Amino acid sequence: MNINTYIPVESLRPYILTYIIVESEDGLANRVLPDTSLVLAFRFKGRLSYTYDGAKNEVPFATLSGIRKSPRLYNYSINTGNILVLFKEAGAAAFFKIPLHQLYDDCVPLDNFLNHQKISMIEEQLAEAKDNAQRIDLVERFLLSELSDYKPDNLILSALQMIHSVKGNIRIKELADSLYISHDAFEKRFRRVAGTSPKQFSSLIRLKSITDGGRQKPNLIELAFDTGYFDQAHFNKDFKLFTGQTPTDFFKFPSFLQITDFLQ
Repeated sequence: MNINTYIPVESLRPYILTYIIVESEDGLANRVLPDTSLVLAFRFKGRLSYTYDGAKNEVPFATLSGIRKSPRLYNYSINTGNILVLFKEAGAAAFFKIPLHQLYDDCVPLDNFLNHQKISMIEEQLAEAKDNAQRIDLVERFLLSELSDYKPDNLILSALQMIHSVKGNIRIKELADSLYISHDAFEKRFRRVAGTSPKQFSSLIRLKSITDGGRQKPNLIELAFDTGYFDQAHFNKDFKLFTGQTPTDFFKFPSFLQITDFLQ
């Protein structure tokens, strides 16, 4: 598997974290853990499928994937290429007008939201592109054409920063109170912009901090308490939902990828 990352042009950097091109000549399967970024994907050659909740799903040319709570197993056929657009947290709202929480735990064909003819055009262009530089240029032109006159929700951006600062270990009502907004109004705005509820987002951040920082055979009891869990059984349940493995098996036999792995 060949993985290459690309930095967005300056006008797209407020909304897009990076582009990743994944190519597989021999075919492969890899398990990808949940993350807090929505992902736009274009498959420019080959075939791709994913397994989720025991069901196999063929991936169309272009998809938009929401935030999810569990890992997915991706299966690349021989000679497959895929371009991933990783949005910054709350960045996808600049391109898509739907409430983004509607995509939670789902992978939806892009032509559900955008003009089918326009998507067919970029599909043909990507198939004919000679190299990755041309492919990235085509994707960026497509994104710039969809970029609206968007004003970021600074209150939600502040909430995201606060959740990160405490690694997800935060009470949502206290967070809303600190931002001088009612709990219900905060929930609605957060879900629409971030793609999930603040509670679910905080849980993802907390579990990501565990998997990112605990790979060197940690003391699992201490790890659970240090990250705000007071019940080992609750910790084990949340961890297995996030990774598909028990904490013991996960740290003993890591067989996963996280989006952050692509950025190192």
